[in-house]
Amino acid sequence: MTPTAKSQQTREKLLEAAQAEFSEFGLAGARVDRIAERSGVNKQRIYAYFGNKEMLFSAVMSKVYQHMGSLVPIPTTEEGLRSYVGDVFDYHRTHGDLVSLLAWEGLHYRDRPIPDEKERETYYVRKTVALSMALGIEDPTEAARILLELVGLSSWPFIVPQQRRLMLGPGHDTEASWSLLRTSIVRHGEAIIDSVIGERSAV
Repeated sequence: MTPTAKSQQTREKLLEAAQAEFSEFGLAGARVDRIAERSGVNKQRIYAYFGNKEMLFSAVMSKVYQHMGSLVPIPTTEEGLRSYVGDVFDYHRTHGDLVSLLAWEGLHYRDRPIPDEKERETYYVRKTVALSMALGIEDPTEAARILLELVGLSSWPFIVPQQRRLMLGPGHDTEASWSLLRTSIVRHGEAIIDSVIGERSAV
C-alpha cells in the first residue's frame, strides 16, 4: 500500500469512528480517546489530520452530507421533487446518523456559525436553485422556505423519535405504522408542491 493510500485509509477509519462517537454523544460529549480506540488509530493522528475535535466533527458532517447526496440526489424536476420527501424519509430511516448529528450540532452551536458554514451554505444554495427550477419559482427565499418545510416533514420523526413513540403508541415501530406515516408525510409534501404550482399557474 502506498503512503497516500495508507493515509487515506487511516483518515477513513478515523471518520467512521468519529461518526459513531459524535452520533451517540454529540460534539461536547464525544471523547478523542474513544474515537482513537474505536478506530484503532493513534490519538495523535486525529490532531494531525483534522486539527481539533470541532474540525473533525465538521469533516464528519461533510462525509454524511456527501453520502446522502449520492443516494438522494437534489431534484431538478417536478417528478423528482414529488418523490423527494419519501426518499429523504427512507434515507433517514435507514441511515440515522445524519439527523442525530444535526440535532447535536444544533444544540452545540445554536445560532452561532459552524466551522463549515460556507460549505453548508453552498450545499443548500444548490438545493434551493434546483427547487426553484423544478417549481418555476424566481424568489430564492420562497424556495428556501419550501425546502425547509419539505425537509422538516421528512426528518422530524427521526430527530425526535421519543415524540413518534409517545404519539403513535405501542405499534409505532411496526412496518404498518411506518408505512402509514410515510404515506401521510409524502401526501402532505405533495400538497405543499401542488399549492405552489397552483399559485404559479394562477399568476
